[in-house]
Amino acid sequence: MHMLASNGSIMDLDSVLVKIKAHYCGDMLMADLAATVTFVELREEVRTMCSVAKQQPITLKWIDDEGDPCTISSQMELEEALRIYNRTNRSGLLLHVFPSIPERPGMPCPGEDSE
Repeated sequence: MHMLASNGSIMDLDSVLVKIKAHYCGDMLMADLAATVTFVELREEVRTMCSVAKQQPITLKWIDDEGDPCTISSQMELEEALRIYNRTNRSGLLLHVFPSIPERPGMPCPGEDSE
């Protein structure tokens, strides 16, 4: 899989790493994952990083370039997060991990505040 870098050269995404920073229950956990990571792989990696039981539902959110929390619940949403992350050259994709799911789509997770 290839993608154009900001300087116009072609990047091999299989060798590009994305730093993942996961906030979970007051802890900050980090991992370097391939830019080609799938949503399923990311979710399982986050479960492992945060020691979340397999049967425990989790919600992954990231803060977009406008400061809004965005849920990552599909491959398409992950690709959008990585696209914006690559465009803004941040120090890592910052994820907020919640051991719950919102009551309805678009609602905050139980325990989620405005930060």
